[in-house]
Amino acid sequence: MGRIFEVRKHAMFARWNRMAKQFARIGKDITIAVRAGGSDPANNPALRRVVQNARAINMPKDKVEAAIRRASGQEATDYQEVIYEGYAPHGVAVMVETATDNPTRTVASVRNLFNKHGGNLASTGSVSFLFRHLGVFRLNPAGIDQDDLELYLIDHGLDEMGESTGENGEPQLVARCEFEDFGTLQKALEDRGIQPLSAEHEYVCTVPTELPEEQATEVMTLIDKLEQDDDVQRVFHTLA
Repeated sequence: MGRIFEVRKHAMFARWNRMAKQFARIGKDITIAVRAGGSDPANNPALRRVVQNARAINMPKDKVEAAIRRASGQEATDYQEVIYEGYAPHGVAVMVETATDNPTRTVASVRNLFNKHGGNLASTGSVSFLFRHLGVFRLNPAGIDQDDLELYLIDHGLDEMGESTGENGEPQLVARCEFEDFGTLQKALEDRGIQPLSAEHEYVCTVPTELPEEQATEVMTLIDKLEQDDDVQRVFHTLA
């Protein structure tokens, strides 16, 4: 009985930690969007997108509104978005997306994590050519004629559309475009009255790396440690 309790407690803490990290990431995204385009989602497509993403992870509305108010104040943190590139063990390429108010601190922390877990931080451009920078929109398929929507979006930058499942197994439609077409595709969906479940940019690998389980575990240990860093927003990699 005690063992079962410990397992459940560990799972609960893991969920809370993941949720806290997601909320912190959205909070930074809100600050960056507000400082760039203002605090009114109706007139700020970037902020509108972040608010949608907050809703997708069940971030409470009052927390979102509080984050927007903080970002609108003179004391708001000035975050810089910095991408770091490197290699995990066994040659797996890694892209680390950060939002930081102290790049010196962040690069030291990221480099230390790479070194400590068998990888190495590399120079800009070392691995980015192994990824496509895409806009990714996740949609609720209910009430959507997929073929009709796909034909419509092709004229607005759609690269590909397919079916997927969410974290809880719910069906989703995923629409991808080149990152340069992100705003165009976002507006096209809005013009159709479609509110995405989430809208993100992602670095999607073009050459996946296949590894046996033991080596893959080593890679994922580094990825997990990077994702836990306070300055890291997201991590992308080529591990299949």
